[in-house]
Amino acid sequence: MFLYLLFATFVTALAVSFFVMRLFTKPVDSVLHRIIADAISAAWSKYMKFAILVVGVSAGVQLRDLEKYINPALGGREVQTASPSFDRWVFELYRAAIETLQGIAWMLLVFFAFALIAYVIVRIGETRKEQTSSEA
Repeated sequence: MFLYLLFATFVTALAVSFFVMRLFTKPVDSVLHRIIADAISAAWSKYMKFAILVVGVSAGVQLRDLEKYINPALGGREVQTASPSFDRWVFELYRAAIETLQGIAWMLLVFFAFALIAYVIVRIGETRKEQTSSEA
């Protein structure tokens, strides 16, 4: 039963990650193209898509929480292993989806914060370039 639950949480996290990755493809592409403005922005975009999937799955599949179904111990004493009920399955799948979204949200927050800083630096450089070209 543990393997089914592990597989179900993995599939849930992968599906949510894939949906979010598809949802944020255009914004990430446009930000990277604006900041980098070179052919390498396509490579960075592919990396960001991959990172969204990896971060989402690793955040969504909580192995430490699922470990209690194969090695349940409370305070050093063994507890009888019980098969997770339907309610527990729903809870674990819901938690996998929420943890996936939370992990991706933090990753995208960090990405867009650094992208904002990079955008400001690019704009300052463009403004200085325009000023020197207009003076000459």
